[in-house]
Amino acid sequence: MNKMLVALVVPALALPAAYVVAQKASPAIAAAVASPSRTPANVARDRYRHPAETLAFFGVRPDQTVVEFLPSGGWYTEILAPLLSGKGRYVGLTGTSQKAQDGLAGVLAKGGDRYKGATAATLDAAAGTSSVPDGSADVVLTFRNVHNLIMAGGQTAPNSFKAFYRMLKPGGTLGVVDHRLPEGADTAAEMKSGYLKRSTVVRLAEQAGFRLAGESQVNANAKDTHDWPEGVWTLPPVLRRGDVDRAKYLAVGESDRMTLKFVKPAR
Repeated sequence: MNKMLVALVVPALALPAAYVVAQKASPAIAAAVASPSRTPANVARDRYRHPAETLAFFGVRPDQTVVEFLPSGGWYTEILAPLLSGKGRYVGLTGTSQKAQDGLAGVLAKGGDRYKGATAATLDAAAGTSSVPDGSADVVLTFRNVHNLIMAGGQTAPNSFKAFYRMLKPGGTLGVVDHRLPEGADTAAEMKSGYLKRSTVVRLAEQAGFRLAGESQVNANAKDTHDWPEGVWTLPPVLRRGDVDRAKYLAVGESDRMTLKFVKPAR
């Protein structure tokens, strides 16, 4: 057994049965990730975000309807929208404010014909209501956004997960990637650090009706000590402390992240 395989398998021994070691990306996903149309600055982050492996783990296919919650600047949109433009459908899901909607419209417009068929939808996170029709999505993806829902307080996070559940078809997948807080850490850190406990995300999903179907360590980072002065934003790509200890934080790289796959039961 080679060293890389050992590194992947050994941690799995201490994880739940739902843990999935690895999954090879399909040729379609690999081609979308390798596309020369992607922004060079985004490509430079592939070593931290592992898009091919992550999308493969979530079971994304070119013929699906995929909803991406809060695409922000469109890092994953550059991969997903072209991937789905032929047989599937990409839906960017953002907040209800005009600023949020205008921002998403700008992201989609930049893709031109490469994003053919891509559409925008809205989610009122506090109310848990969405313009995405119930039972219409095969996959809902959210990358590094759940911590913002938690930090918003109230019922924002629980109601958002309920909305994700409603928009998915029976048997559909919710894929979550977020900054991981060690289970033994003070839970209060979730409200200010940008890190979340795995158990917090699992609880939110299960309370909404989801079942944990698997998890991957593809976005893990053992160099992340999770205790930075400016929370997760101390590390790249934000580097909130500017030039202070910049080399140190660059050497750590981007945050340690959990990658969780949930399924809406088929019945």
